[in-house]
Amino acid sequence: MDRQKNAAPTDFDLLNQLKPLSFLSSAALHELAMALSSANFRRREVILPEEELAAGVNILLRGVAKITCLNSAGQRVTVNLLPPGPIPQFVSHPAHQWHFRCEAHSDCRVGNVSWDQFDVITRDAPRSDLRRFHENNLTQWYRFFGGSLDLRERLLFTLLQLCSIFGVKESRGMLLRVFLSHNDLAGLVGASRPRVTEHLAEFEREHLLVRQGRQMIVRLDKLESSINVPPHKSNDSLARAGASHFPRVAQLRGPRSLSAAAS
Repeated sequence: MDRQKNAAPTDFDLLNQLKPLSFLSSAALHELAMALSSANFRRREVILPEEELAAGVNILLRGVAKITCLNSAGQRVTVNLLPPGPIPQFVSHPAHQWHFRCEAHSDCRVGNVSWDQFDVITRDAPRSDLRRFHENNLTQWYRFFGGSLDLRERLLFTLLQLCSIFGVKESRGMLLRVFLSHNDLAGLVGASRPRVTEHLAEFEREHLLVRQGRQMIVRLDKLESSINVPPHKSNDSLARAGASHFPRVAQLRGPRSLSAAAS
């Protein structure tokens, strides 16, 4: 009994914990677990090089991953942090201009299955759920088309997104469970580290942020009001509040099964 309690979770166990795949039946999740080609990655290892980012469905089963790219100075910077779930598909060709790749931010386990297999496994899933799955997959790349947002807005929206993914509620606000350096945040919002540091200091003066050692506590109520996001809806607020700034999902090129789900 004790040995069974301490046994490492199976791929099915990990898939069963993923909210983005909660629309799949238990039988479909079992089928997906059997079809996955899975591997473990140590922190800082490259999980998916650029040429493999659009090759099938890649699912982060455990750990935290990050998307990195080369900036204008040829330095590799972090542009997105990923919790367990589908690793977003790259859309159209702009990805190839920036040499994106997926790396392990912590120790990770990742599974891969071809789109053909995924289409077969999800054949009985409601089309509305499939469409939502693919739209959420593409929404994470809207940041690269968000030229109308200034740095303050980009940083606030990024903090909001990080809270909805990695935040833990506590008395003073939302504690971010992952440590992010100012360089990491600069990569996420496409700005220089000194400018990000200036804005973070300003957020502290405005009581939007509280420092706790190397971690940050985000005052969601104040942050949401400062960017006109309806309160108490932080899990979906980034997608809704940013929708007017970014292109429609239909304008982006996604996987074949997205077209099928939309028909």
